[in-house]
Amino acid sequence: MAIFSELEVWIDPLARSGAENMAVDEILHHRGGELPLLRIYNWRDAAVSFGYFEKLSDAVRDFPGPDIEYIRRWTGGGIVDHRVDVTYTLSIPMGHPMEQQRGNASYAHIHHALAESMQACGVECALTEDNSDSDARSCFVKPVAFDIIGTDGQKLAGAGQRRSRYGLLHQGSVQGVENGVPWVTAFIESLSTRVKEKDITALGDVSKIVKARYGNAAWTQKRP
Repeated sequence: MAIFSELEVWIDPLARSGAENMAVDEILHHRGGELPLLRIYNWRDAAVSFGYFEKLSDAVRDFPGPDIEYIRRWTGGGIVDHRVDVTYTLSIPMGHPMEQQRGNASYAHIHHALAESMQACGVECALTEDNSDSDARSCFVKPVAFDIIGTDGQKLAGAGQRRSRYGLLHQGSVQGVENGVPWVTAFIESLSTRVKEKDITALGDVSKIVKARYGNAAWTQKRP
């Protein structure tokens, strides 16, 4: 069953740097709108992102490499290797029924829809109820409640969230599916049966936010 009565969708045609991807998500979230917005996007270079409350040193330790761009996200969650995933963002405006739900409830509803889309593309998976503590900071090492796991228990999808005065920002990562039309179509249909395609060409000064935050060493290296 679809979780949004209406949904706007933007499949970003550009592969961007990690810092640019985070900046675009923030711009779209701050811009807001009457409807939830789904953005599906790609990464131009090898990138690893880590949640706002995580440490850069842990991301470098878990995924070392001289050519990797490390990005501190504005949302929570763990460490994600974007060299092997499909990435999406949902920006849900303030006052929307989904935005008003508690964190675990909104997370669960979105991941129920995501699991349906993965199953429709032949991926055997299920939501986990495991919410035990773990020292593993890599987002795909230890599932938490309402993450998606495969039949072998390996985590296939997780996300980070942040609530602001603009609403709810949900940044998700999926492994185990092909980044092609069938999965994208299935995911959109699992979210809403009434979809408005967006063609966003004017984003404003992305470079300004990159310099101030996601591409700034002080932001990346900060100790929360």
